[in-house]
Amino acid sequence: MEKATLGGGCFWCLEAVFRDMVGVASVQSGYAGGHVANPTYEEVCAKRTGHAEVVQITFDPGQVAFADLLKVFFTIHDPTTKDRQGADIGPQYRSIILTHDADQAATAKAVMAEIAAAELWPRPIVTEIEPLTIFWQAEPEHDNYFARNPWSGYCQAVIAPKLAKFRKSFASALKPQGGN
Repeated sequence: MEKATLGGGCFWCLEAVFRDMVGVASVQSGYAGGHVANPTYEEVCAKRTGHAEVVQITFDPGQVAFADLLKVFFTIHDPTTKDRQGADIGPQYRSIILTHDADQAATAKAVMAEIAAAELWPRPIVTEIEPLTIFWQAEPEHDNYFARNPWSGYCQAVIAPKLAKFRKSFASALKPQGGN
């Protein structure tokens, strides 16, 4: 098993999508890329820690390649907006790939260049790529948020459309009968 750590707006959105993907064993919401030890959701949202909301994905590279995770990542969020995803604004919502080794860094740069060359987005990609120093697990109430709150306004307006886009665009990558 390997790990991938990605930030692309609210971690609830990314978690809901990647939980449904073949080869993904688990998805954990958390914080990374900042300068404060053991940050809380409130501190991160107050923009005092430098952390991004991220998900840490544990995946089987025999079933899904890191590059394929990144292709989904670049499809389900807007990698062209700095410190913003829709109405969510602030550095905690930045687009970021936190790599676990040199191979992941090279793959991230290659996939980002491929996405840019394909002109899938009308503006330049601003996704940061940097080595992961430490991942801080989010509070338990963030775990499996969409599955536990599917009818909340945020889930219906923001998460459900991203999940629908993933399911339509990557149907062959879906786990049988949904996520884990």
